[in-house]
Amino acid sequence: MTVPEGLLKEGSGMFVSKPVGTVTGVLNVPGDKSISHRALLLSAVAVGNSSIRGFLNSDDCLATLAALRATGVEINSKGSDVHVCGVGPRGLRAASAPLDLGNSGTAVRLLAGVLSAQSFDSILTGDESLQRRPMERLAVPLRLMGASIETQEGLVPLGIQGGHPLKGVDYT
Repeated sequence: MTVPEGLLKEGSGMFVSKPVGTVTGVLNVPGDKSISHRALLLSAVAVGNSSIRGFLNSDDCLATLAALRATGVEINSKGSDVHVCGVGPRGLRAASAPLDLGNSGTAVRLLAGVLSAQSFDSILTGDESLQRRPMERLAVPLRLMGASIETQEGLVPLGIQGGHPLKGVDYT
């Protein structure tokens, strides 16, 4: 990326913003866990192919990737570049085993919402640490939306019974 004249103060490590006509180029940022999870999920339920650059190859994000593969999404990765063949909003399929999300609370929360809208049943589980984290605060609003979701005394594993139409709700 070319920085316009006068935008960078030499040696200060600071940028000074001044009006410019246009800014062009490609900006590479380090992988971000939150964005990587969401990029995978949105790409999986999109129709067609998506390319994700700068994917964070952390254990949490890789747990989401593995769970999506287990639900029938073709995903190819090389380093921080990921190619996802989206199956559409109703194209996921039942996994043959519970989806083990390791220690990723973000993966559990996001996948519970996506899987609640599917026509099949799912079980989300994780490691000992994840199994101690509260999940009712996730389950309550999903139930209000029409999802059938059960926790184990408020904890993981989560059992999601598919086939229930969901509706939008106001929830605070």
